[in-house]
Amino acid sequence: MAVTLHPLDADRLAGWLLRIRDEYAADLVTAGQPRAQALQAADESNARWFPAGAPTAGHVVFDVVDDAGERAGYLWIGPDASNDRAAWWVWDISIDPGRRGQGLGRATLLRGLAYARDQGARSIGLRVFEFNAAARGLYESLGFEPTSTGSGSIRMRKDLV
Repeated sequence: MAVTLHPLDADRLAGWLLRIRDEYAADLVTAGQPRAQALQAADESNARWFPAGAPTAGHVVFDVVDDAGERAGYLWIGPDASNDRAAWWVWDISIDPGRRGQGLGRATLLRGLAYARDQGARSIGLRVFEFNAAARGLYESLGFEPTSTGSGSIRMRKDLV
């Protein structure tokens, strides 16, 4: 399945921020955090990476568009939290539930890795919740390797050189 990545339209960003807040909080609850704490963590994440409702420098949110021109999910990618400009992070990726299992996640990640490389990234990391075996399998099949675990999640990294 082929995909293209289109920057999310600014007029849809506020709705997307609400969506990722709720999704992230739900994942944190599934991983064992109390709901109030999960919502606070999600709000803090949005405030840090989207101050005033806009992404921080270098970060971009893409709509994942399939070969029929339909939106099928999103990808948020950008520099990681370090001062290393060559270290990037997949902050969030989601394929719509009804579209999973069609190769869209793999195609999206491959496009995202190419984008990061074109921006000067030499490595890329991500975090996956331990309960998300399907995503872990995808990341491992693309060469991501675990670097640490904790709080119900696994950090993974891949060299892009």
